[in-house]
Amino acid sequence: MKRTYLIVGHSSGIGLALTRQALDAGHAVLGLSRRSSGITLPGLAERQADVLEVDLATLDLPQTLDGVAYCPGTINLKSFRALKEADFLGDFRATALGTVGVLQATASALKAGQQPGVVLFSTVAVQQGMPFHASVAMAKGAIEGLTRSLAAEWAPAIRVNAIAPSLTRTPLAERLLSSEERVQASRDRHPLRQIGEPDDVASAALYLLGDQARWVTGQVWGVDGGMSSVRA
Repeated sequence: MKRTYLIVGHSSGIGLALTRQALDAGHAVLGLSRRSSGITLPGLAERQADVLEVDLATLDLPQTLDGVAYCPGTINLKSFRALKEADFLGDFRATALGTVGVLQATASALKAGQQPGVVLFSTVAVQQGMPFHASVAMAKGAIEGLTRSLAAEWAPAIRVNAIAPSLTRTPLAERLLSSEERVQASRDRHPLRQIGEPDDVASAALYLLGDQARWVTGQVWGVDGGMSSVRA
């Protein structure tokens, strides 16, 4: 069944992979990002805007949506001592408050959809404590709390789930994988001895958005090479 999805942050990384997979599956996608995706596939409409700066009511969003994915995030890795209030506020605003604004603006459209689903993004660093992740983990921890709270509040009309990836090969993570030595070190930290690719995470997100996941809500799925739960 053809579905209509809003994918925020569709022009890069996991959001771009999710957009391609959804279009390849025959769904319609409204992509919302600060820049164009460069995709010319049928079924894609785009809006260029910063969700933190624009009034979403002015963007002519669909009256009916079958799913929303909010993909933007940050990788602001600093020692706790070096973090300033602006770092915490910036990460929280981009991650948590951006999500809140989008979901408040689309709640009515989701309720009008068929088996509607929401997919948000956390990080393995919420469950698995990691140094230099204080600001990012705080912001993403809020996403996990929001996921479970909204899953309860919006049931049974709208399903809400989250994915918590480990380091994934995206433009946002480019500087962390800037040499073969860094790539190999990242592989070695994961039980599956692999770096995550955007399609690995996107395929889980597409499943959770779809009606095949109609009995799944309030979950935070680790797509993380085993990092959060396995000791190799």
